[in-house]
Amino acid sequence: MTSLLSISQGGAIALGVILGVVILLELCYIVYLFYLRATGRKHFSFRRDRQTQTVAQGETQTDDGFALTTESLGDTKALGKGVMKERNIETVKKVQKVVKIVVKVLIYIFLIVVAISVLFPFYWMIISSLKSYDEYALEGEFASRVTPTFFPQTILWSNYADAFKTANLGTLFVNTVFVGIVSTILSLVITVLAAFAFARMQFRGKNALFAALLATMMIPGELFTITNYGTVTNFFGWANTYTALIVPFLVSVFYIYLLRQNFLQIPDELYYAAKVDGTSDLKYLWKVMIPLALPTIISITILKMMGSWNSYIWPRLVANDSLHQLITNGLRDTDFFVHLPDGSVDQDKINYPVQMAAVTLVSIPLFLVFIFLRKYIMKGVSRSGLKG
Repeated sequence: MTSLLSISQGGAIALGVILGVVILLELCYIVYLFYLRATGRKHFSFRRDRQTQTVAQGETQTDDGFALTTESLGDTKALGKGVMKERNIETVKKVQKVVKIVVKVLIYIFLIVVAISVLFPFYWMIISSLKSYDEYALEGEFASRVTPTFFPQTILWSNYADAFKTANLGTLFVNTVFVGIVSTILSLVITVLAAFAFARMQFRGKNALFAALLATMMIPGELFTITNYGTVTNFFGWANTYTALIVPFLVSVFYIYLLRQNFLQIPDELYYAAKVDGTSDLKYLWKVMIPLALPTIISITILKMMGSWNSYIWPRLVANDSLHQLITNGLRDTDFFVHLPDGSVDQDKINYPVQMAAVTLVSIPLFLVFIFLRKYIMKGVSRSGLKG
């Protein structure tokens, strides 16, 4: 309970710092806009008033007492006007440059604070996975400490070996990879064929059917859980099988919609030219449309694989046996108790460093996917046209 309270307090402090930096940036930007507006209005209104007064009087008195007409001062006024305008422009540029630097510094400070608040939980997870139980729980030789250590005094790589054995990560990894690969391949086949049909094929009721599919996106997925569970377990009898983990989520309306929009951006002239040459629809799909839409297909593949890897609720319902458990619910069911020196197990204490090591091992694949394939995700999702 104490650790949960400290974590919640730390999160509240981090959130307060982020909100404070955001408010400070907004205030600086508002002050900057008001300053530029106030400076511009004063400068231009002063010039207009001066010109109006000079034209109304028709003449200007010099310091020597000679009265000069407006015509005789035309060149002098134009020269002074140009010099004053140039000085004002230089002043405004200097002010803008200073304000730009200040705003950029504040933005970088804000980004650094946000980056630290996002990365700190991962850092804490990694260093906790390398600590001993006494160092993590501040017991034994660390009982005199009030605050936790921010770097392990003794690095224990053995926590990862213990986590791999305790959680049976080998079986969990195999099950998750198998379900992820099979479901991703089958889902890609269905998505590509459906997107091609809605983008290029002409059949009666196409728009109405596609609108009905889009309407299903408005319904939360949790509402289908009970009916899907009853259908899978009672009607088909697929409980505790790989089929129950793969089949119910092969069709994704969002992926079909995303790929269909990408297919629609491919010029129709390519399709008509291929049909004139006698190319079949499947050959045109394989040779032309899939290569042109490859970034989007890669993005769908990555997102589908990540969704299968992170799935928790559905595997928890239909595959609770040890042979078909995935990583998420497998870690949830594992007991990471502290092992005493005499070989016994203390069931009143949870070995959080070993648990953190297991979570780190599970997080590494997704982290590597994000690091090396993030450009494909962004390119596929944000792609809006074709290169000429």
